[in-house]
Amino acid sequence: MSGPVRNDSGNDEFREYVPRRYRQQVVPEQLAPELERQPYVSSASTVPASAELDRMRRTRSDHVSRSDHVSRSDQVLWPDVIPEPLEAHGDRFLALLGRVGLVVGLAAVVALLLVFRKPILDPVMETVRPLVNGDSQSNQTSKIAERMAAPETTANRALVAGPAVAALPAAPLTGPAKELGLNIKLGIEAAFNVANANGGVYGRQLRLVAVDDGYEPARTAATMKQLYERDQVFGVIGNVGTPTAVVALPYALDRKMLFFGAFTGADLLRNDPPDRYVFNYRASYAEETAAVVNYLVKVKHIAPDQIAVFAQQDSYGDAGFAGVAKAVRALRGDDATILRLNYQRNTIDVDDAVTQLLQRRRNPIKAVIMVPTYRAAAKFIEKTRDLYPDMIYTSVSFVGSTALADELMLLGKKYATGVIVTQVVPAVDGHSSLVLNYKSALAKYFPGQEPDYVSFEGYVEANVLIGALQRNGPQLDTEKLVDTLENLRDLDVGLGTPVTFGGSEHQGVHKVWGTQLDPNGHYQPLDLQ
Repeated sequence: MSGPVRNDSGNDEFREYVPRRYRQQVVPEQLAPELERQPYVSSASTVPASAELDRMRRTRSDHVSRSDHVSRSDQVLWPDVIPEPLEAHGDRFLALLGRVGLVVGLAAVVALLLVFRKPILDPVMETVRPLVNGDSQSNQTSKIAERMAAPETTANRALVAGPAVAALPAAPLTGPAKELGLNIKLGIEAAFNVANANGGVYGRQLRLVAVDDGYEPARTAATMKQLYERDQVFGVIGNVGTPTAVVALPYALDRKMLFFGAFTGADLLRNDPPDRYVFNYRASYAEETAAVVNYLVKVKHIAPDQIAVFAQQDSYGDAGFAGVAKAVRALRGDDATILRLNYQRNTIDVDDAVTQLLQRRRNPIKAVIMVPTYRAAAKFIEKTRDLYPDMIYTSVSFVGSTALADELMLLGKKYATGVIVTQVVPAVDGHSSLVLNYKSALAKYFPGQEPDYVSFEGYVEANVLIGALQRNGPQLDTEKLVDTLENLRDLDVGLGTPVTFGGSEHQGVHKVWGTQLDPNGHYQPLDLQ
């Protein structure tokens, strides 16, 4: 507070009570004698007589701008400011009522939005992660516990995810592989919607935060940083793809983020012993390819050296090819040379692969195990079906079964009929309770969306995570949830096989289902044994 302003007579005392907005102003010399004659008016002082009021108003109009508005307390402390007429007070009162009404109206609108808002379920379920701006690990854990213990609010997000579970951190929502990202997101959202409609998890609504990396690893680091720093997730669900996981996984592990249910079967996420924060729902590529190699050799009686691999030229293709090689070694007992036919990620340029296949004239190839995305697989079949009418084509589940069937049926029935795809979920044309519940959720929350193996996988893995959250209890942080998952035994979500994790087992299911396209483009169950 500034000190009193001296007047010409040197009297400082009354200036201590000059309103703050005027303390730094120089009082006109003409008004100074008047001020010196008038003591300050306390709240108990009498109001000057009428004639004196008129004189003082005239004096005030000469020296104080009418544009200066002062408060009622100012009028008490400075005798030069005379109370305004009652009509002015009435106008101010009406104006105040108008402002109060506006505030009340806005508050009512906000309240209605909060009551009737539909949960925001946009990649990979969002979990609240520790605050990271200079906090110690113990402080981070404490803050998470406090936020999760508090009632759900916009700022206090329940798990995510997405999603950001987390978030769905790295998913192709655009580009040539977008059907994979869009469908895995759809399945997770369907499961979250069902859970939220039933009260959420201990009263908290699940929310999915999805970000798009276009299935390009070069973009994945930025999406993970966005989820962690801006969206503040502490876990992710449904990361799509092996090449993107190569980037996303180290980032998550460095920050102790839960990395749950990635849409890939690569060994990268299946270390021995397992990484503490990584949990997989699905069977691995090694298990998928072993099942199909066993089928081709033992059921179809094709020699191992007559099997080729058509694979994406990156870590995804490498993982699938390694699975085939391992399965062939197990059958033959030696390192057989397996023909690998490559194509570049996010392209349908399969000409080199076709050329390599045609050059194999001795001991020709009779079966091709594909480790692709759906458009590249369809293009490869289109360019080789007429040349090899008896060729058996198989693919791992990551291909996107429904999208592949649609692409092939556009080419014609002969391109689709007989194509085999291994699955990590039961047939979507089945009638189990799990399948029926999945279809019901799609119909309710996403009318017009057809059942799909990729979205079904997202639905199943989200239900596994929801089951773990329910067993975890209302107090939640990353370490406690990881402990809960490592002690999760025989969770029954309707698969026909229980979901089990352990300290040395971070993959919930090892079963592989076989499916085969019929002439109408529908997948029928196929016994791979």
